[in-house]
Amino acid sequence: MPHKRNPVLTENLTGLARLVRSCVTPALENVALWHERDISHSSVERGIAPDATIHLDFALHRLAGVLENLVVHKDRMLENLEQLGGLHNSQRILLALTQKGASREEAYRLVQRNAMEAWQSKVSFTDLLRQDKEITALLSDQELSSLFDTAYHLRHVDTIFARVFDGA
Repeated sequence: MPHKRNPVLTENLTGLARLVRSCVTPALENVALWHERDISHSSVERGIAPDATIHLDFALHRLAGVLENLVVHKDRMLENLEQLGGLHNSQRILLALTQKGASREEAYRLVQRNAMEAWQSKVSFTDLLRQDKEITALLSDQELSSLFDTAYHLRHVDTIFARVFDGA
């Protein structure tokens, strides 16, 4: 994707993660017979231990470089989200409708109908939902507003940073 900066680095991380995860199954199979060790255990360990640690070491160094050079344009991120007209909240709307008694299939139909219209017409998803009588029969304007509150998606940010930096 030419509009991304250094996508090769992050795509490489995805591949490295697959390689590290591929060592999990043989490692778990070794655990099942830990009390009856034979040479089948050590042969697996001789292969996966260096491979997993080398791949993980390389991935962590690659990730550190990506994060050190990461440029975040907060205003642009918010602008991009706002261009979606609230579409990123479609799952929340679907779940709220099911909690109000709609079947999952019916909720999906209602949300998808409005989401597709928002994509095609460039009309705000939020506005379309507020105009949809089937939606407003189940969700009040106040309930809809709360489902589009960005704070919901950011509610655990401080906790995450506290865990990362307090545990360091």
